[in-house]
Amino acid sequence: MFPLLERKRWTMGAYVNPDNDGFQTSVNSRIYVDKTDMIEYTNMVMDTEEKYICVSRPRRFGKSMAAKMLAAYYSRGCDSKELFQYLNIAKVKSFGKNLNQCDVLYLDIQWFRSIVKGKGISDQLLFYIQTEVIGELAEEYPEYVDEKAQSLPEVLGRLYTKANKKFIIIIDEWDCIFREDKNNTALQEEFITFLRGLFKGGLEDKFVKLAYITGILPIKKYGTQSALNNFDEYSMTDSGFFARYVGFTADEVDELCRKYGMDFAEAQQWYDGYCFTKAPHIYNPRSIVKSMLSGEFGNYWTETETYESLKGYINLNYSGLKDSIISMLGGGVCEIDTGSFQNDMTSFKNKDDIMTLLVHLGYLSYDKSDKKVYIPNEEIREEFLRVVKNGNWDDMIRIVTGSKQLLDATIMEYEDIVASKIQMVHEDSTSILNYNDENALSCVITLAYISARTDYIMIREMPSGKGFADIVFLPKRNSDKPAIVVELKWNKSLEGAISQIEKKNYVKALENYGGKVLLVGVSLKQISSG
Repeated sequence: MFPLLERKRWTMGAYVNPDNDGFQTSVNSRIYVDKTDMIEYTNMVMDTEEKYICVSRPRRFGKSMAAKMLAAYYSRGCDSKELFQYLNIAKVKSFGKNLNQCDVLYLDIQWFRSIVKGKGISDQLLFYIQTEVIGELAEEYPEYVDEKAQSLPEVLGRLYTKANKKFIIIIDEWDCIFREDKNNTALQEEFITFLRGLFKGGLEDKFVKLAYITGILPIKKYGTQSALNNFDEYSMTDSGFFARYVGFTADEVDELCRKYGMDFAEAQQWYDGYCFTKAPHIYNPRSIVKSMLSGEFGNYWTETETYESLKGYINLNYSGLKDSIISMLGGGVCEIDTGSFQNDMTSFKNKDDIMTLLVHLGYLSYDKSDKKVYIPNEEIREEFLRVVKNGNWDDMIRIVTGSKQLLDATIMEYEDIVASKIQMVHEDSTSILNYNDENALSCVITLAYISARTDYIMIREMPSGKGFADIVFLPKRNSDKPAIVVELKWNKSLEGAISQIEKKNYVKALENYGGKVLLVGVSLKQISSG
């Protein structure tokens, strides 16, 4: 815990050189994961060609916290030395170089939008933003700024030419207009013009010391070009350097699980799955914090994005979208072309555009190397299943309904019932997947046992004994159900499947489990084309 800092001789405002209370609140929280070493990068790119940074990620993934952290570090409206002295950035040589030495503009567009909406002047959003900020600049620099001025870019340009003032500009929720005023193209174009005035095409290259903007969507495209193509963009499709700052890393979550007595393997199943080249395992920070503090793993996603939002996009029902989602519910991956997405909530041309939007909203994870998407974890899978159960997805509803019966029949070793129910799933989903290989069979099994995730951690290709067990169902804590090891065979004998489990000693990986282990062999014959 850090002491709240007193106001001293410096001047601070709501937008111009703000205080550090927002970041102080984050640091004072029961769970705070230190990401301050990110500041080393922003220090490095300041006053360079790389000084324009746009970071987009889903709600509750720490966007605002990072923005407040940068404001607390750079703003000369506060003294943050004590606040940062025990954090990672304090260990870096450049720590003191820019600490509270810079003029900062901090704009929360979501907050501005809520104010003008409450006043009934939504059509004056850009006018309100500029007059409010110019008012504070006039208080700070009365000899250079006329409080009646209406163009913020012009005021900043004058401050540079007359007083050599340069600013760090931090904009949080920059894209909320494109998300919440989806059809107001006039407001969107006015806002893009405003941003261009701040960041592109004139004196901005001189009065901007650093620009850091955050949102959910990447910067809006017009045709094939970004509206602000001088920005380096770091998004859920390509996070680059910022990958480890998108959310919590595996090491950070493991440490939290140890501290709070939670099962790391179960945390992985629930919240792991966001994959980037420089950070292959990233977790949703909000869900991790909620699960640690409550002592229960569960679905906290409904507090970040509503079910109705996901349902609305899926029900647009572009050709092939439903089949892709069912495939991913079975653990499959789908190829995707992210290039045509226009970075807004309305300009959809095909299922790839919808799935790309779902990547940016956090509902899907994108593997950049393979250009494929998948459902990242159990928390998000529950959201998709909710859509399925309440929509016109008859085949999938039948699969979900029969899944619990299948698990019960498996535990009771009722072979005929198990075989018939797996065959039913196979037939219901044959049109969706290519079923002439073992990997597709794995998707069938994952779909068939989809309700088992309530009681089990499901692990595909689990290292065990002398090879990899195809699927292992590991009971969650306090469950009295047996562990299940499944070996899949395509066009081969059932006896061979069980024999392989025993021969390669797949149960070895479960030797610390201590309970009953059920061995299951599944073999399906190739479907003829005639």
